[in-house]
Amino acid sequence: MRRDWLVLTFVTVTLNLSAQDLAPRAYVVTPKSSNAVTLTWSYYNGGLNFNGAVPIKDARGIYNVEAASVYHSFSFFGRSANVLATLPYAVGNFTGEVNSQQHSVYRSGLLDFNARFSVNLYGGHAMDVKQFLKWKQKMLLGASLRVLAPTGQYDPTKLINWGINRWAFKPEFGYSKRWGNWIMDGYAGVWFYTTNPAYFNIPVPQPQTESPIGSLEGHPSKL
Repeated sequence: MRRDWLVLTFVTVTLNLSAQDLAPRAYVVTPKSSNAVTLTWSYYNGGLNFNGAVPIKDARGIYNVEAASVYHSFSFFGRSANVLATLPYAVGNFTGEVNSQQHSVYRSGLLDFNARFSVNLYGGHAMDVKQFLKWKQKMLLGASLRVLAPTGQYDPTKLINWGINRWAFKPEFGYSKRWGNWIMDGYAGVWFYTTNPAYFNIPVPQPQTESPIGSLEGHPSKL
């Protein structure tokens, strides 16, 4: 009976997976009414950490994430601003040892939809194409708000899920400075999470809370 429960735990148990949130030159100025559609593909291969919550050893995941993003820039009270919306889809295989036996599980589905609104507070007024061609970046200060919506695939009876089943918000402050052909970007932000009302728990899913998580990011780039 104990062995059967452990096997069921791995095949039907819940781990939140998310791609790394890296955005070089997130506060770059673009001409008003600029639009872009971006398709990305990411590959991940590594271990899974269950923090000792379940008796699974040597857990590993191999998965890829495809994402479609839409970008649009505009004037926000005379400042350069933009909005970026992204919808990712993931496919992966996960393995682990349960009670000295190897087991695997397959997942395919949507991740959580996310959108970011950014505005330049200093050094980046809204410009048309002619003005932009004459402009040269010096120092930029900006702010943004990223929102993560719980649209991803989620089942509270499973430990491995693509979605986190709750809203998340990330206000951020950004700095960008140009020296010749080099640009240095630095961002500081905080993730805030609402409650997950149905997190995996035997025998009945329970609410789960998450404390705010700070975020620091930096990117050097050459033009």
